[in-house]
Amino acid sequence: MSESLTIALSKGRIFKETLPLLAHAGIEPIDDPESSRKLILDTNHEAVKLVIIRASDVPTYVQYGAADLGVAGKDVLMEHGGGGLYEPLDLRIARCKLMVAGREPWSEQAQRLRIATKYVHSTRAYFAAQGMQVEVIKLYGSMELAPLVGLAYLIVDVVDTGNTLKANCLRPLEKIADISSRLVVNKASMKRKHARVQSFIEQLGVAVRKQEQAA
Repeated sequence: MSESLTIALSKGRIFKETLPLLAHAGIEPIDDPESSRKLILDTNHEAVKLVIIRASDVPTYVQYGAADLGVAGKDVLMEHGGGGLYEPLDLRIARCKLMVAGREPWSEQAQRLRIATKYVHSTRAYFAAQGMQVEVIKLYGSMELAPLVGLAYLIVDVVDTGNTLKANCLRPLEKIADISSRLVVNKASMKRKHARVQSFIEQLGVAVRKQEQAA
């Protein structure tokens, strides 16, 4: 019997764009995560399970060994810090940018800036690298509202098309990072199940290259 693998995924865009890559590795979920209430999905391989969790929790589940592998956006990994994880593969899916946005550019001579974001650590690190101390307000909902009601001068958020910013009279000002989804692996699983995990990484790598060539 082959070694078991547990793969952590989140619903939505990342899951949908990961499915073709998993299929190339011969793994297909039996249950539809959009309609099923199950949090652990069976696949066509008895030894492979998919754990469906919040995107922001994927690195934590993998770090602590509750999942052997996972797929998480680079934005989530930057915020998490990447402790206890290997990041062997850029899956080149769910692409976007982590941006500073607002109504207008800020002046370097401006008073201490107040910034709304759910990416607290990444925001502080970015502005600290520019020698700026900023006040960061952590929000979980629509960031675009914060400048409109005077809660914050700027926001830091992921931007895809930019349409939501434009609709709320905001614009992207500076890019912090290009974002895409990455495969992450628990360090202990890489050692204990090396052959199985390495084979999976290689199969996904081939799928990523084929998908890139077809694009």
